[in-house]
Amino acid sequence: MRLLMLGAGGIGGYFGARLAAAGVDVTFLVRPARAEKLAAGGLRVVSPKGDVTLAVKTITRATEPFDVVLLSCKAYDLDSAVDAVAPAVGPSSFVMPLLNGARHYAALDERFGAERILGGLAHIPVTLDPDGAVRHLGALQRFTFGARSDAQKPVCETLFQDIRRGGFEAILSENIEQAMWEKYTLLAAYAGLTCLMRAPVGAIMTADDGEAIANAFLAECAAVAAAEGFAPSEAALAEARTLMTTRGSSGTASMLRDLEGGGRTEHDHILGDMLARARSQGIAAPMLAVAYAHMQAHEARRTAKG
Repeated sequence: MRLLMLGAGGIGGYFGARLAAAGVDVTFLVRPARAEKLAAGGLRVVSPKGDVTLAVKTITRATEPFDVVLLSCKAYDLDSAVDAVAPAVGPSSFVMPLLNGARHYAALDERFGAERILGGLAHIPVTLDPDGAVRHLGALQRFTFGARSDAQKPVCETLFQDIRRGGFEAILSENIEQAMWEKYTLLAAYAGLTCLMRAPVGAIMTADDGEAIANAFLAECAAVAAAEGFAPSEAALAEARTLMTTRGSSGTASMLRDLEGGGRTEHDHILGDMLARARSQGIAAPMLAVAYAHMQAHEARRTAKG
């Protein structure tokens, strides 16, 4: 299948590079400056799973349809991303978002039609170095996707034959919405905890109430997921709890890394949306409320500085 990857940043750059290195037909839609860098030095991935530098196909403007368009943008860039990929979405095309959270599906369904939007998510700690290299920060490299309707199952099965060639953990989920909500539960709790405390998990666990605060975040987010019809499994909750309470851990949510780097964050899309869902369901969520207010205050100061 012909795949179009929007962007060659952390997530898109990592999975796109692995797929391209395996011979999958991947084209990257990037800004002109990024295209020039990739043309000059290739797409470089630095990873515990093996480094790779390779020449990749790039375009700076979509002009023809692709079989599958993968969106790996930040949530606050979704509107411009949708406009950029629209010419690549033809009558037989599908779109797979790899964004965090859940709110973006409504916008994508409205723009392209729900029948064209597949479910997807990525579990990987990754960042983009100042020199443009994609840096993988750990061993986890999981790519999960699936059909949101029975009619999408054939294209997902065909796509899986390409995705599984990438050398990372590829999962074709039979219940992608459940998988998405389990990740959303973890991510919102993890981001809320580490951003509110401005510290990695290990440092938070040295506080007298650190573990209790972590568990309170997780309980609130799990309650929202359950009310939405996607109660996290015990295995998913155990995995989240371990991630958020391991003593000595240097782990932080990517939102904290964005915050500390002085850039924009996805707090509205992740924390704000989770809090709004809690309130619409009548669920008390004091930890989410404080964490979201904290991020709103930070954003107000950031934008005031210009």
